[in-house]
Amino acid sequence: MTTTPRRASRREQHRVGGTGAKVTTRNTLIAYAFLMPFLILLVVYHTWPVIFGTYLAFTKYNIISPPQWVGLANFRELFADEQFWSGLKNSLKYILIVPVIQVIAILVALLVNRPMKGIGFFRTAFYVPVVTSFAVVGLMWNWMYQQGGAVNTILGFIGLPQKGSFLNNPATALYAVMFVTLWKGIGYYMVLYLAGLQGISPELEEAATIDGANRVQVFWNITLPGLRPTILVCSLLSTISAIKVFEEIYVMTQGYPAGSTYTALFYTYSRAFQDYKYGLAAAGGIIIAFISILFGLINFRLTRGGKVDA
Repeated sequence: MTTTPRRASRREQHRVGGTGAKVTTRNTLIAYAFLMPFLILLVVYHTWPVIFGTYLAFTKYNIISPPQWVGLANFRELFADEQFWSGLKNSLKYILIVPVIQVIAILVALLVNRPMKGIGFFRTAFYVPVVTSFAVVGLMWNWMYQQGGAVNTILGFIGLPQKGSFLNNPATALYAVMFVTLWKGIGYYMVLYLAGLQGISPELEEAATIDGANRVQVFWNITLPGLRPTILVCSLLSTISAIKVFEEIYVMTQGYPAGSTYTALFYTYSRAFQDYKYGLAAAGGIIIAFISILFGLINFRLTRGGKVDA
């Protein structure tokens, strides 16, 4: 006579992990003990600054005197400041590099994903600008953008009119800095797309090729849908980076000439560390955060939440 094994109760199932080990109170405490250093750092350096910064946005604060509650006064001053709107407009212009950098990064990833001699060198070469300090990158491109620099020399060599100093011309300064951001960021997104490409099953592409699909059709119907989760991540990262661009502006132009490279985040920096209006700077930070969230939602909509077609 055989007996049917007793089915474990819900409580027993809850106390047994995926490997069959019992989830005891001691194990739970050990797990939280390992998590605690990270959680403490998260609260101290992320959660608390967000809460305190949001509070400061509704106060008048200059470090010396305690914060004074002023309600929406900072936001009214912010919206009446033409310099803030000019900086916000330049930050939104910066978003133009997002689709460009994604397309180029995908193409470069497709190039370096092929098995060929010396492919490791090419992958490293594309990634070198990413790990190079922006202080070095800024100095290098400042020299290249000068009137007698490498860029104008190349333009003259190929027969195009020279533009003088790109960073001293209000019509070209912002776009010159945007190009540096594009050049420096391609390698970073290339690595992410390379990982995404290597996660796509080669059998799918081989099956499509056997069925008569050409390279463009394979890329459009197999590769690109398979990259959708990576496209979502890369688009989110690059969009947020474009909206809160600061380092490039600080190193290369300081917002000049004539405020043509003044961005929203550089505005908050100036109000906080030059004018000591920390409440006004915090209000600007909140506006930038809301705009970042809005464009994040747009990215989710355009990429269908990063879901791969079944």
